[in-house]
Amino acid sequence: MTVKRILLPLLFSITIFLAPSCSRNALTGKSQFTLFPESDMQSMANTEYQQFLSTNKVVATTTSKDAEMVKRVGQRITKAVEAYYTEKGMADKLAGFKWEYNLVDDPAVNAWCMPGGKIVVYTGLLPITQNEAALAVVMGHEVSHALLQHGNQRMSQQVGASVVQMGLQVALSNKPKETQSAFLAAYGLGAQVGVILPFSRKNELEADHWGLNFAAMAGYNPREAIPLWERMEKAGDGQKPPEFLSTHPSEGKRIDQLNKLMDEALKYYKPIQK
Repeated sequence: MTVKRILLPLLFSITIFLAPSCSRNALTGKSQFTLFPESDMQSMANTEYQQFLSTNKVVATTTSKDAEMVKRVGQRITKAVEAYYTEKGMADKLAGFKWEYNLVDDPAVNAWCMPGGKIVVYTGLLPITQNEAALAVVMGHEVSHALLQHGNQRMSQQVGASVVQMGLQVALSNKPKETQSAFLAAYGLGAQVGVILPFSRKNELEADHWGLNFAAMAGYNPREAIPLWERMEKAGDGQKPPEFLSTHPSEGKRIDQLNKLMDEALKYYKPIQK
């Protein structure tokens, strides 16, 4: 009886504490563990994104066809995402999204998307993607991570209950370095903070799934995902894997999984009319 008297109130308290943290994702309809309001995450993303751009070499669209391509692909994926959300009656879930797409001169094989549609592609990724459709698969994958709030989940798992009780804004004031590091690591900027948090296999499969669909909706052939990942796996050449693979674990079954997802993606595919 004594144990029950101790455990039951404790379990009740934990349940009450965690309940507000379990939200339902609009895209999947599934419950997920996110501790921070999306509006706060978007606000922090905007600050960190501008800071990143100010301290890295952004390639201008006026002087680079590659930068033009990144922007073009980003705009097409944005249009596809917005059309899909509108069709499903959930356009309000994109509130606060102010899409930006930038190519950064950096040899790292990497790309990421912060909350609110803040996207960066590194020049080191382009020799691996090799074509616009493959780039769309990568960008669709990264946009899907943001829409699925996977970074919020990773950050929620890392920072722990102490920061949650304070709230994100208070945590930024009281523990700015720790909170910033957790945020950057959660969105694939681990090289800058010395930590890389891998996505779970479940998160990766979800991002592959919706990334293929959005690339297809945008008019890009989702079949390009297969040779893309074959090139990606070879990019390490037996050495340290590319940054993109460090934050996106690529197990041997990944291509098999992509093939299983292909039929659904192809239903959305309507080639771009040139």
